[in-house]
Amino acid sequence: MQPGRPFFLLLAIALSGCQDTGGVSEGGRIIPFGVDTRSAAVDGLLVGHRLMGAAEYESALKAYYRAASETGVDTDVLSALGSANLALGRLGQAEQLLRRAVEEDPTFVPAYNNLGVVLMERGKTGEARVVFQQAYALDSGETDSIRENLKLAIARSEAPVYGFPEVEGEFRLVRREKGKFVLLTQL
Repeated sequence: MQPGRPFFLLLAIALSGCQDTGGVSEGGRIIPFGVDTRSAAVDGLLVGHRLMGAAEYESALKAYYRAASETGVDTDVLSALGSANLALGRLGQAEQLLRRAVEEDPTFVPAYNNLGVVLMERGKTGEARVVFQQAYALDSGETDSIRENLKLAIARSEAPVYGFPEVEGEFRLVRREKGKFVLLTQL
């Protein structure tokens, strides 16, 4: 072995620790290779809305939780979490979250609409009717989906009184655009 060889071996090992491999950042977090940590992250709410549109409800819920941890829990986040839980069939959790959203901002129409959807799913048609009426009044009747939800709630709540046959079928929540959902059923 040549006398300078161990020196170069030690130098190569020491310098390999200085190489930026994308392994560990300054804060100690493990960063995957190729991720640019200098740019801003995509908004968790936006990611969640896109995942909801793609019927990836569990992933959307995780994105909404990430948004809550980054921006705090506000009406938008509560409403989004409630919608994701509704889509996953977790009606109790969805109802609690949407009620909190309505309490925090009594003028937030999407939270009222989604709460009405949850109440319809849980069989609370009378309360759902009142909630849809509030959403319709706050929206000034501008959104067709809220009007249709209100009509359906009225039909369901009055069906036994007037002898109309009970409406069969399941409800399905469909996102149309930011903060607007449509309640669909087969009549």
